[in-house]
Amino acid sequence: MRKVGAVFLGLVAALLDGCAAGPDFARPNAPSVDRYTAEPLPAQTASAAVPGGVAQRFIGDGDIPAEWWEAFHSPALDALIKEALQANPNLAAAQAALRQAHELREAGEGAFFPLVQAGFTAARNRTAGQLSAPTASGAYYYNQYTTQLAVSYVPDVFGGTRRAVEGLAAQEEVQRFQLRAVQLTLTSGLVAAVIGEASLRDQIAATDEIIRVQRESLDILRRQKTLGQVAGAEVAAQEAALAQAEATLPPLQKQLAQQRDLIAVLLGRAPADQPKVKFDLASLQLPRDLPVSLPSKLVGQRPDIRVAEENLHAASAAIGVATANMLPQLDLTANLGTTALTMGSLFGPGTAFWILAAGATQTIFDGGALLHKKRAADAAFDEAAAQYRMTVLAAFQNVADTLEAIKSDADALAATTRVESAAKASLDIAKRQLSLGAVNYLALLIAEQAYEQAVVNRVQAQALRFADAAALFQALGGGWWNRHESRLD
Repeated sequence: MRKVGAVFLGLVAALLDGCAAGPDFARPNAPSVDRYTAEPLPAQTASAAVPGGVAQRFIGDGDIPAEWWEAFHSPALDALIKEALQANPNLAAAQAALRQAHELREAGEGAFFPLVQAGFTAARNRTAGQLSAPTASGAYYYNQYTTQLAVSYVPDVFGGTRRAVEGLAAQEEVQRFQLRAVQLTLTSGLVAAVIGEASLRDQIAATDEIIRVQRESLDILRRQKTLGQVAGAEVAAQEAALAQAEATLPPLQKQLAQQRDLIAVLLGRAPADQPKVKFDLASLQLPRDLPVSLPSKLVGQRPDIRVAEENLHAASAAIGVATANMLPQLDLTANLGTTALTMGSLFGPGTAFWILAAGATQTIFDGGALLHKKRAADAAFDEAAAQYRMTVLAAFQNVADTLEAIKSDADALAATTRVESAAKASLDIAKRQLSLGAVNYLALLIAEQAYEQAVVNRVQAQALRFADAAALFQALGGGWWNRHESRLD
């Protein structure tokens, strides 16, 4: 029995030293471009004297911090994100998917080892009278007890198993970067939701101010009508303008309520269990320094690019599996055991048996099935390569669009701030002139409408600058590589 085991293990060792079929995967080369936008970035953006109006500096080849949201200097926002990272169901699902992929990869590695199984059978037998009795005693009725140890092994001579496990490892990496993507989507989505809430609160506050101004104007017109200085039609027109301003308030309140529902759900709560903290734009600080990773580094940082890369890796491994399947398939088996007619003599003299076998199978004809599967694997690799290139291009576009938005929206905020100041000054003059009878109601109405639009535009431009900063951190990958986590987090 020892000689049998030694022979078996020797054959295994001799067959293990084989080459792996198919191509060895190499990471795609990083793009050679050194910037995202057609024109070089300016040293800094425009500024405006309002919250969220500071000039921002672009830091070339800057690294993204793991907790990038702390750049907004809001402890309340930091606390919400910490809660979301612990309780969001989408994140929990992504973590479970990673654990599943890890276990499947571990299971796949089991094919590198022999399969060893132990067995015991007990049987009551009757042999037909026309046949010779199979037992030495000549009995036609007998019991038979058998114990055996079965060892089977499929040597990975051509590397098919190695390529299959390589593919499983790539799929595990896919799930790992899918988890990173979910984390980034969650944190950036929560930051965007908070900015949306802050913007809506400021828009509601601006609308309340507009309504207040409209009511003051209506009071002036009513006093002038009493004095006979204006007609009733002008008072009615101002009442209509006030009603229109008041009508803009409920939609904003509805959006704010929905935004609060969204924040609660991102935290893993029911909409009825909203956080008590509330946000406006003044509670956030616009990041002054904006790190901009090099394009060559972005391909290693964006989770979606890494997912596409690992999909390409898995497709490469599948070519090796398909190639190995076209080559001879070898297997080794060994059965060692004892068999006897009574339990007491099961391990006695003359009860031992063993079988040592080796086999090789080569497909001669299968209608071209294996060949076409190999060609299909080649095509799948070409598809994954094209998808990878498109993912990289889309990521570069995403960063470029965000950088352009940061520059343009800073200019827009500076301009809308100037427009608001001018419109407010014009409205104040029109109100004083109206109270003195120097202008008619139409001049006041025009000034009110200009100021109303200027206020709304300024608040929206403020919110865009905050949203642009968050979008840039997201577009650059979110700094996950600076976060200390275990392989299954």
